[in-house]
Amino acid sequence: MNKYKTLAAALLATTAFAGAAFAECEVTLKSSDTHPDGYPTVEAVKHMGDLLKERSNGRICVEVFHSAQLGEEKDTIEQTKFGVIDFNRVSMGPFNNIIEETKVVSLPFIFRGTDHMHRVMDGPVGDEILAAFEPHGFVGLAYFDGGSRSFYNKEKPITSIDDLKGMKMRVMQSDVFVDMMTALGANATPMPYGEVYSAIQTGVIDGAENNWPSYESSGHFEVAGYYTLNQHLIVPEVLVMSKASYDKLSAEDQALVRQAAKDSIPVNRELWAAREKVSEEKVRAAGVQVISEIDKTPFIEAMVPVYEKHANTPKLQDLVQRIQATE
Repeated sequence: MNKYKTLAAALLATTAFAGAAFAECEVTLKSSDTHPDGYPTVEAVKHMGDLLKERSNGRICVEVFHSAQLGEEKDTIEQTKFGVIDFNRVSMGPFNNIIEETKVVSLPFIFRGTDHMHRVMDGPVGDEILAAFEPHGFVGLAYFDGGSRSFYNKEKPITSIDDLKGMKMRVMQSDVFVDMMTALGANATPMPYGEVYSAIQTGVIDGAENNWPSYESSGHFEVAGYYTLNQHLIVPEVLVMSKASYDKLSAEDQALVRQAAKDSIPVNRELWAAREKVSEEKVRAAGVQVISEIDKTPFIEAMVPVYEKHANTPKLQDLVQRIQATE
């Protein structure tokens, strides 16, 4: 536990400068996000904080730490579990090795499009997966849009599976993502998000995969000038709360937190749609070669062993079938 005491001390030091702004609050809850200020997920959590402050008559405030100020996602997940961080907006991938239900929505091509993903995650399947976080020390609160993820690299246009063979591609620290790349013939390289730019620049990796806003806001388009719209993943991002922090709240305040989180979802979706357009325009204007004409069928067919390996229990297979059956 000494590690977490050290993290807690560092967090207190980091927040000292902002203390005055939250001095009037009885409870100040700290939230982490790896993305920069202004990013749709960051702004959605800020909106949640505004709602909480208003609905609690100023008692509860949320202080949002963006730009990985509190660490990369793998580290902040640990801090959140132990209550050092109260809220955490995290990609689903890093949870895949912790909560098996999250693997299903991380499977390549599981969703037919963004609207299909919304219908699934807003319904019983989404609720079931959120509930699966609690035994692991987290309270699942809401899903945010994370866009469709596609491949980008600095070497050549990717127009087929053959083009990926032997390429060193960064993935999140998730067995699903590693196996996806392996099935496509690439060399998967798990790596923290914050290290990707320099790794591409120095040739440690050839490329990575992500959505338009992340590709743009991270500056990865500056060092990886080929972007292929294969859209292999449409993975919702998740907002969780530390169960240790949640359990300290009254039942009334817990209800306020849950409702404010749900009410932040439309804000995220609206901001995300607008941000995607802006990011795509900026990337295209920079001269990135965007490959949009691609046959996805061979990519989808290559995912059969990934599904067999990771949807390998009746419970997970049932989730896959229910997602695919959702109109």
